[in-house]
Amino acid sequence: MKTPPHGLGTRLAHGALAAAVILQVGSSLFMQVPRADRPANLAFEMHETVGALALALALVFWAVVILRIAGTDAGRLFPWVSGVRLAALRADIVAHWRALRRLRLPPYEPEGSLSAAVHGLGLLLVSYMALSGTMYLVAPQVGYAESGVLAVLMDVHCLLGNVVWAYLFGHAGLALVHHFTGGLRLGEMWSFRRKPLTVELSE
Repeated sequence: MKTPPHGLGTRLAHGALAAAVILQVGSSLFMQVPRADRPANLAFEMHETVGALALALALVFWAVVILRIAGTDAGRLFPWVSGVRLAALRADIVAHWRALRRLRLPPYEPEGSLSAAVHGLGLLLVSYMALSGTMYLVAPQVGYAESGVLAVLMDVHCLLGNVVWAYLFGHAGLALVHHFTGGLRLGEMWSFRRKPLTVELSE
């Protein structure tokens, strides 16, 4: 069987957003949040600027997901309101669990419900981080710097920072696993050809 190739729009949006996220988590290691007794440093300013760019890229990615023809459809990315899709997700989780209990790697499934749902959660996570960070950047300009709602949003933003790290490492790690075990090749997602070569999978 052949994997359906991701469209060029998906690959470009994915690559650009991934680069922005890597810059964001990297800058977070060195940034100095401004306080009354200290100014922001260059890493923080970079974090703010790239965060606004990440929001724009996330919006582009959402548009690609909604409008694209090839690739995973939006319903499989967000199965939470469909009984049929939730049942498929539960079955896929059980299949993965049984394989892992036997110390085996679950076979790569291009139409797998679990991987699609995890990708959808990742897009929601990155979108929230970019949106809340941009709101923090814009708030002083519109007179909402002391907003209680903004404070809560930023508290959640900080808490989810560790989740972004976990998602980034997990996502990249599983991509490498699939690449080296005969699943989806990295070149299929990261190719900038209009029609990348599909990957032959054993039945």
